[in-house]
Amino acid sequence: MKTLLAFHRRIATYGAKSISERVLFFLLLPAAWLYGVIGLLRNLCYDLGILSSYRASVPVISVGNLAAGGTGKTPVVDWLVKEFIALGKSPAVVSRGYGGSFAGKVGIVSLSGEIRLTAKEAGDEPVLLARRNPQANVFISRCRADGVQEAINAGADVIILDDGFQHRAVQRDVDLVLLDATNPYGNEWPLPAGFLREFPVVLKRADLLLLTRSSGNEISPFAGKKVFHSQHSLAEMAVSLDGEEVALKTMRQKKLFAFAGIANPESFFAGLENAGIPIIDTLALGDHCDFDCETIAKIHTAAKNCDALLTTEKDAVKLAAEDFPLPCYQVPLSLAFSAEEEFKSEIFNKVME
Repeated sequence: MKTLLAFHRRIATYGAKSISERVLFFLLLPAAWLYGVIGLLRNLCYDLGILSSYRASVPVISVGNLAAGGTGKTPVVDWLVKEFIALGKSPAVVSRGYGGSFAGKVGIVSLSGEIRLTAKEAGDEPVLLARRNPQANVFISRCRADGVQEAINAGADVIILDDGFQHRAVQRDVDLVLLDATNPYGNEWPLPAGFLREFPVVLKRADLLLLTRSSGNEISPFAGKKVFHSQHSLAEMAVSLDGEEVALKTMRQKKLFAFAGIANPESFFAGLENAGIPIIDTLALGDHCDFDCETIAKIHTAAKNCDALLTTEKDAVKLAAEDFPLPCYQVPLSLAFSAEEEFKSEIFNKVME
């Protein structure tokens, strides 16, 4: 199954090259075309007022993707939360809770610093954001409007809609869309032939574009839009599953095994390599991976000759130190912007006015 997923991701990212890739691509093309057209028709219904949308009583910022994951959205949401707190605001995050088992109307992931749902219940990203921001409340809801209203009832004066670009049932004051600068559109087709959720033309409704993993020299992927650039890098400190901080550079003498269950695990492995951290071997798991007994056993076996394990923060929220006989460290991401003050102004001026 994982081999098939990797095969598909290669087609979606780089296009069909071999005969077998072309066969699969053309088989998936009709479904991708239909998926994209349905998305366009749905957007038209919102534009014409046929489908209604909820207007919150406080400012709403949507942070979303055109691609199905892998753009580095969570660090940007985390950055926004911290910036609003620094401005004296009371932000709340509202997410769908993808990958979680919660089936109620609104899930309270965290409230007043108390985390109430696990990653298995709420999904990894909401729990990670709750852990990193105890001053902000985090909610999940399939109907995002219900989650937004619950957040407002709990005292939020600004809402950050996590992964909200396609969720037009909630109106927003700022629509921020992230694109991976290294490959913004892949093969330029929607799912399932590509990795896009919609045709690129829908970017016309975005207010701001943020190119992540950017060199700063890319040409705007959509003419006429305000484009900003950011870079993700690994933090200088790794944190054990028990909370112990260790300088990442001190691990260079160890035999290390890295694993990741995120949309773009290669970016994590490449980040370790760029930081000068030698990795004996790696294991790429599916996005929002459920670390069941079989997966844990697979990691044990693959890392049997290593001294320690390295993984992502999003994976670490689903793990415990007792899961492994070896020390396991999460490596946080740090975020930098090429024009941070201008980026702040574009967002906060619209919200604070």
